[in-house]
Amino acid sequence: MINSKSKNSNALKIHVGTINDMGQRFVDAWHRAERGESVNEAHVTFHDLPALLAALTPKRLDLLRYVRHHQVRTVKALATDLHRDYKNVYKDVEELTKLGLLTRTADQVAAPYGEVDARFIL
Repeated sequence: MINSKSKNSNALKIHVGTINDMGQRFVDAWHRAERGESVNEAHVTFHDLPALLAALTPKRLDLLRYVRHHQVRTVKALATDLHRDYKNVYKDVEELTKLGLLTRTADQVAAPYGEVDARFIL
């Protein structure tokens, strides 16, 4: 998994591809910026579809939706609200934070993106 993000974007694009694919997106964005175009993008790239599906499980997607639409103070409160085991929720929050899909502070867990666009080519 490769992560490149911009905190100002409200959409996250998820890709299956290589580091070369990610590099090409970077170069394309660089050229658009050089032309004076606004570049405000967030991307996460997985090396294959199984890696994407392992990272974005149905329970993690449910957790992400819940956090996006509710004020969540702690992982413990989130586990209680979702009626899930704390250790599993903690692990999911850690992984989603590492991917950039969640942000955490001392008093809040938040989902900064209102839209996640996942694409892969068969």
